[in-house]
Amino acid sequence: MQITGAQLVVKALKEEKVETLFAYPGGQAIDLFNALYGEKEINIILPRHEQGLIHAADGYARSTGNVGVCLVTSGPGAANLVTGIATANYDSVPLVCFTGQVPTYLIGNDAFQEVDTVGITRSICKYAVTVGKREDLAKIIKNAFYIARTGKPGVVVVDLPKDIQRAYGSDCYPTENSVHGYKPDISVSIGQIDRALELLNKAQRPIFLAGGGIKIAHAQKEMTELAELTHVPVITTIMGKGAIPTTNQLYIGNIGIHGSYAANSAISHCDVLFSIGARFNDRITGNTEEFAPEATIIHIDIDAAAISRTVAADVPIVADAKQAIDILRKKARPLHLSNWLSQINSWKEKHPLAMKNIGLTPQMIIQSINKIFTNAVIVTDVGQNQLWTTQFIALDEQKQMLTSGGLGTMGYGFPAAIGAKIGNQQKDVIVVSGDGGIQMNIQEMATAVAYELPIILCILNNGYLGNVRQWQEMFYDKRYSSTCMRYRRSCPVPCNQPGEDCPPYTPDFIKLAESYGAYGIRVEKEAQIEQALIAAKQNSKVPTVIEFIIDRESNVMPIVPPGNSLDDMILAESIVNGVE
Repeated sequence: MQITGAQLVVKALKEEKVETLFAYPGGQAIDLFNALYGEKEINIILPRHEQGLIHAADGYARSTGNVGVCLVTSGPGAANLVTGIATANYDSVPLVCFTGQVPTYLIGNDAFQEVDTVGITRSICKYAVTVGKREDLAKIIKNAFYIARTGKPGVVVVDLPKDIQRAYGSDCYPTENSVHGYKPDISVSIGQIDRALELLNKAQRPIFLAGGGIKIAHAQKEMTELAELTHVPVITTIMGKGAIPTTNQLYIGNIGIHGSYAANSAISHCDVLFSIGARFNDRITGNTEEFAPEATIIHIDIDAAAISRTVAADVPIVADAKQAIDILRKKARPLHLSNWLSQINSWKEKHPLAMKNIGLTPQMIIQSINKIFTNAVIVTDVGQNQLWTTQFIALDEQKQMLTSGGLGTMGYGFPAAIGAKIGNQQKDVIVVSGDGGIQMNIQEMATAVAYELPIILCILNNGYLGNVRQWQEMFYDKRYSSTCMRYRRSCPVPCNQPGEDCPPYTPDFIKLAESYGAYGIRVEKEAQIEQALIAAKQNSKVPTVIEFIIDRESNVMPIVPPGNSLDDMILAESIVNGVE
């Protein structure tokens, strides 16, 4: 049977079991939308901006484990996906992005709304391709889904010229993929696993470093069992938090420039560092020359290029995290580490994660979320809000956290929560955002209202771009350059003293929420936190915005100054050199 290319795309989506499509129409994608008209098997979500669209697809994919799928038009539509493509690809999120394109005979002629989509996205995605022939369309789509979800997951961009969408051809869709030169090998070297276990069994101060790869592989249960079997304590990257329940006695905390004192100290004094699914990026290592200076390093990662790229591995193991952990569970044995565990607990007790500010603090807010929501997806934006959340949020089998790790994309949180809620209707979805980040994609409030998504949006409002302001305070002599969100042209320059005379904040988030048809609550005291969250939880049809007015100069502590080692942390007002 002969059908158009656009009709074949719709058939392909069904064959790939796509239930939700995040899509925004335009001239060079209109035939695709025409083919989707009246479609009952695919839930089409119309966000208000293409960047919100791809972040929503990202949140859907991360929270469900399915491939996220989006569709936009050519030119500005495709270009508006760029930040979201990089965001998802950095964090190994499986997405397939369909972009409209001008007809093949116009490509290269500067046609209206023509951009070189493949050229723009090639360096920030796993694979990008422009369909040049109608007869190749089915194979390309089949391969796109396979590439996106296998090996190290990532983003695939499929550029669809308008004449290919309109051209008639076979309605056949392949049952198997055929990608020349792409054969991800996830087999595990038993010899390397045995080497790793031999080192682990001799260790006196071992540590498991759990990265985001464990969560991508859906190996949280297996990782928890491995830790409990061996009695080896676990630290996590921000992306790895939740790899084991945060209430588990073997869990120490996050490491990195805002890691806990105990976790950073453990890294600096361990004798075997067993890393699974972590990239060792600069946010977690500090000064790489002084990172884990006493440790033999074992590194498991599905991406061979990630191993020894930043920190040299003594035992490199290229493998899928879940498969590797499964083998480790079968071969590992209990270790006697009571002295090491006691040392770690003493570090925890001496310098626990705690905010000592007077008044309403982010710690109070996050801990109230922990108390009230037991079956939930927590999504963060980027900045101080993200760091406070990753410090204090409690995660287990029923609660997961989504955040932009590798790219650190402001504006990610709220649209990603929309995707998460669409994919997890039975779960509460809570967003923690700053007052700066939420304004980058606040237009998606209309999407949440339109689709009756009772998302709870917690805005931590300190009136600043807080993370940059903190660095300006601590390392740039308090020169608050372009970080005050209350700034007016009439304000004195320079200004680094927030006070009662500062202009009012714009916008009024409560009125803005109500203008969209959402609920709005403002919280200024600790006693109001739980009441507001409970009220939001009871809303079942529309979003609730809770604006928390926090201290304008609250800081995320501890912090490792730029270029320092992880055991050189600023705790409150003092620098701790080494371990006390």
